[in-house]
Amino acid sequence: MSDFTLYPAIDLRRGRVVRLQQGRADAETTYGEDPVEIARDFAAQGAKWLHVVNLDGAFGEAGENLAVLRAVCSSVDIPVEFGGGLRSREDVQQAFGRGVSRVIIGTAALRDPELVRSLAAEHGAAVAVGIDARDGMVAVEGWVETSETPAMELARRMVDAGVSRFVYTDIARDGMLVGPDLEGAAKLAETGAGVIASGGVGTLEHVNAAAAQPAVEGLIIGKALYEGRFTVREALEAVKGTRT
Repeated sequence: MSDFTLYPAIDLRRGRVVRLQQGRADAETTYGEDPVEIARDFAAQGAKWLHVVNLDGAFGEAGENLAVLRAVCSSVDIPVEFGGGLRSREDVQQAFGRGVSRVIIGTAALRDPELVRSLAAEHGAAVAVGIDARDGMVAVEGWVETSETPAMELARRMVDAGVSRFVYTDIARDGMLVGPDLEGAAKLAETGAGVIASGGVGTLEHVNAAAAQPAVEGLIIGKALYEGRFTVREALEAVKGTRT
């Protein structure tokens, strides 16, 4: 059985650390002005990975977040996965050039599957695909637009394209602290890919439930950490020894 990994999230909006509710730009809460300080704190608590999102890029806006990304990557000794607005080969190369260890492709997976196939062939497991679903259908363009493609169909296409890992989010749960969609995540894992669940973590019970689901290899945690419901250290302690 694979190890279970917790991913503290740092969502960047115009250089600040924010969280959105259900991905809505008009439901934004700022939690910090210094992403580097937050990254260092998560690493100091024992995090093995960081999950960083460029919300400006996801919404198709220019921004300062790539400079911030470089600073975050260089400030910690743990790997960083990064997504948000990576819709071309150049975008992906820029992200790797700023020190990330894994990129997450979202909209381009639906719009330009051949790009993903090419990137997966070139970078292997360093390329993951973000599958963000609303009522089971894939949402794109920063979750503003819901497609007519079922999440499972996109997952199968991406495995055929050489992708070995998904980051799965049930948008309705994101930022709502009601628990992640572990059933949906486990379903995607039937494709044979690794699946990291995201969206809705609010309690240590949610963390434990994810760790107890063998089909889920990791969990992204955001709002619960920023609102002090538990710490990275407490979450790591809670899942210690869950998988051996």
